[in-house]
Amino acid sequence: MVRFGPTFVAGLAGLASIAAAHPGHDVKAEAAERAAFLKRAPLHSRGLSHCTEKLHARGHEASNVARRELTVEKLRHRRGLRPRALYPRARDFDATIPIPTSHHSSLDVDQTVDPAVLFGSNATCILGPDTTEGPYYVSGELIRKDVSEEQAGVPLYLDFQIIDTSTCDPLPNIYLDIWHCNATGVYSGVLARGNGDSNDVSLLDATFLRGIQKTDKTGVVQFESIFPGHYTGRTHHIHVLSHPGNSTTVNPNGTISGLFNPHASYVGQTFFDQDLIYKVEALDTYAANKQPLTTNDEDGILAGEAKVIDPFMQYVYLGDRIEDGLFAWISLGIDASRESNVRAGAYYTENGGVEDNLPGGGPPPA
Repeated sequence: MVRFGPTFVAGLAGLASIAAAHPGHDVKAEAAERAAFLKRAPLHSRGLSHCTEKLHARGHEASNVARRELTVEKLRHRRGLRPRALYPRARDFDATIPIPTSHHSSLDVDQTVDPAVLFGSNATCILGPDTTEGPYYVSGELIRKDVSEEQAGVPLYLDFQIIDTSTCDPLPNIYLDIWHCNATGVYSGVLARGNGDSNDVSLLDATFLRGIQKTDKTGVVQFESIFPGHYTGRTHHIHVLSHPGNSTTVNPNGTISGLFNPHASYVGQTFFDQDLIYKVEALDTYAANKQPLTTNDEDGILAGEAKVIDPFMQYVYLGDRIEDGLFAWISLGIDASRESNVRAGAYYTENGGVEDNLPGGGPPPA
């Protein structure tokens, strides 16, 4: 949270409340923007298949496999899990429509499987400079790995690697911002119609399931969270936004610069298999959510993505039950030379959250 004096914050607090909830957001317009970007994007920016040989030759793929395998081993040890088998990873996605229910591999996977087969990089999500960040983006969140804040749900451990689509090299020192709803479809940091109880002012000051991290020398960040829930009109997804490294600095209080004029290299969303979603939704914590369930093939934004790229995260179970947790990974392709302004739905300051309903976004008039 960025530090500001009480007078400045008091002035912000007088702003009118944001009116559009995510369920009320124009999802069709967002999907159209995303589709337009993918259509305009050069071929090398639509996926990372052209980088496969280079990533292998430079040793990046072997490093990815080793990192993911070690991470899973550490997580299982930390959680006291001794599963009978490594569960099947997601298979390659063939961009077919309608969207297939499952990406499960047909491999008979057990403890003797080659880690390169289980933890290889197939899923790639291309983040677009022209896509909307949605009305639930909050500027000023904390740099941290664990964003769960004891929210109830299936433990989810995320591994993102950012790749430059022009050079096929991993990108270090890029700040990646993630946010998603909780098991009952509620986002922290905003007050909006359809987002839980719109009269619950504590939501504006809440920070659960939001955070930022800087990629390491291999272009990787890892987060600890929970599996997202759903809300009206959207399937389960995680928002991701990358901040350009050359114009991002860290504040003394553990946030990044640019509270009221955030910049992004790219914005996007990642998704999950429908059959995995069904298993999660059968658990009591998620079943308590009474909002209508939108499936993957009913989600307009996902449909546009899946025509061109594979935005689904690959994953393995950490234990024998889904309740034991999941480890999921994906590669995010960006053009590191791009940068654009983004609109925040709220700002998180030292005095708590402040909504923004200004026509152009950004700080209020002096």
